[in-house]
Amino acid sequence: MGFSTADLCDEHGDALQVVEKDFRSYGAKALFYGEIVTIKLDEDNRGLVEMLRDEKGQGRVAVIDVDEKFCAVVGDNLMGFAAKNGWAGIIINGYVRDTKITKTIDAGLFALGTCPRRSAKRADSIRGEVLEFGGVTFKQGDWVYADVDGVIVSENELELVF
Repeated sequence: MGFSTADLCDEHGDALQVVEKDFRSYGAKALFYGEIVTIKLDEDNRGLVEMLRDEKGQGRVAVIDVDEKFCAVVGDNLMGFAAKNGWAGIIINGYVRDTKITKTIDAGLFALGTCPRRSAKRADSIRGEVLEFGGVTFKQGDWVYADVDGVIVSENELELVF
């Protein structure tokens, strides 16, 4: 798999949304793409655990909004579930931990930064919600493309020429 978000932006221009936040890569794959599955969290990551652990990812990307709360909603265990079940990657409007290990797990993981504190268990998650962060709207079923230059969103799957 080879593409660059810069080349996709050059080719597709205004048809793409470009995330206006500086996400960092914390997984073994710094280049990934897939159909979006959205999940909104209020710190409590139980719904995310169940999704990554129990569902086949089929190359999809989990996009998670935790409103930038300073706690980690993904660590090495969830990354292990994601890789084992075929998720292409995870993008979090929030924080992660266990990055020494997550960087060795064969899946993508983009987040705002790290935090050693785990998330609190306080409220159920909501799947399939339209999420908005970084100047972009993430809809379930749209497509996301990520590399070290940034994260972009398309309403349709883009043809990637290798």
